[in-house]
Amino acid sequence: MTIAVTGATGKLGRLVIERLKAEVPADAVVALVRSPDKAAGLGVAARAFDYAKPDTMAAALEGVETLLLISSSEVGQRAVQHRNVIEAAKRAGVGRIVYTSILHADRSPISLAEEHRATEADLAASGIPATILRNGWYVENYTASVPPALANGAFVGSAGDGKLSLASRADYADAAVAVLTGQGHEGRTYELAGDDAVTLSDLAAELSKAAGRAIPYQNLPQDTYAGILKGAGIPDAFAEGLAAWDVDASQGALFDDGRQLSRLIGRPTTPLAQAVRDALPAA
Repeated sequence: MTIAVTGATGKLGRLVIERLKAEVPADAVVALVRSPDKAAGLGVAARAFDYAKPDTMAAALEGVETLLLISSSEVGQRAVQHRNVIEAAKRAGVGRIVYTSILHADRSPISLAEEHRATEADLAASGIPATILRNGWYVENYTASVPPALANGAFVGSAGDGKLSLASRADYADAAVAVLTGQGHEGRTYELAGDDAVTLSDLAAELSKAAGRAIPYQNLPQDTYAGILKGAGIPDAFAEGLAAWDVDASQGALFDDGRQLSRLIGRPTTPLAQAVRDALPAA
C-alpha cells in the first residue's frame, strides 16, 4: 500500500509523515511537495506536486492507493486547487482520499468553511471512496500569541467567552494516521476537536500560571483586534480574517463536545496547560 501526503513539508504534513513512518515502511510513503529538495529530511520519497500545474498531478499520483489531501494554505484558491487534485486522483486510479476539512463544515459560519464545503461536494461526486476529517482549531493558532502576550502583559483577542474545543497539530496528525492506516473509515465524516472546551480567559490563566505573573485576557472589538494584528505585520486580509473568526468563535463556531478525536487516536487530546508550556519561549 502506498500512501501519499500533499503539503508534506507544512507543519501538519511533517507531523503526519513522521507518524506514518512509525506505522508503515518508509518506502510506502510519498511526500507530494512543490519543491522536492525541501523534503529531503523527511526520510521518504518526494514527488513534485504543484497545484498550479494540474496537468502534472496524475503522474505524481501513479501507484498511490491512499491520498491524504491536506487542505491548501492558499485561501481563496482552495476549491479550485482541491478540485484539480481530485480530478488527478481519478485519472491516476487512486483508491481512497482522506481530506482535512473544517469543524462542522456543513453549517459553520466561519468564512473558511465555504471552500471546504465545495471540496466535500467534489469528493462526494468523484466516486472515489473518501473520509472527511473536519479538524477543529489548532491550539497553536492561539499559543503562537504567547510571546507577544508575555511582552505586552496581556493576551488579546475577540472571542469573548466563546468555548473553544482546541487540539494540537500532533493530535490531528495522529487522527490522520489512524485513518490512513486503519480500516472501515471509507464514507465517514469525523468532527474532530479537543476534549475540553476552553475560553481565551482560560488560556490567559494557564499562561499566567506558567509565567508566574498575571497575564489577563483582554477582549477587544473586532476592528481593534484586526488593527493590532496588522500592526504586528500580519497581512491585512489575513488579519481581518483572524479577527472575524474570533468573533465567530465567540458565538460557538469552534465548540464541539463529541470527543471523536480522542476516540479516534485512542488517547486524550493535548491539555491546554501542556500546550501553553510548550509555547513558552526558551529560557
